[in-house]
Amino acid sequence: MQFQVTSIEYDFTGSEDEITSAEMNDIIDDTVGHIWEADDEDDLIEEITSWTGWCIKSIDYRHVLV
Repeated sequence: MQFQVTSIEYDFTGSEDEITSAEMNDIIDDTVGHIWEADDEDDLIEEITSWTGWCIKSIDYRHVLV
C-alpha cells in the first residue's frame, strides 16, 4: 500500500549529537507529503524511522489509491 504523511512529530530528544531547529524542520519537511510504500501503519512507522533515524511520537497519513 501507499501512504502519504500529512503530519508527523518526531522524538528529537535523547540524541548525543545536537540537532538544530532548521535540521528538525528539514527532516519533517522531507517526510510530510512524501509517498511511502508500506504493508500497514506499523510498517510505515518502521520505514520512516529507518529512513530518518528518529523515532516517531505521532503520525497522520492518508492512503494513496492508485
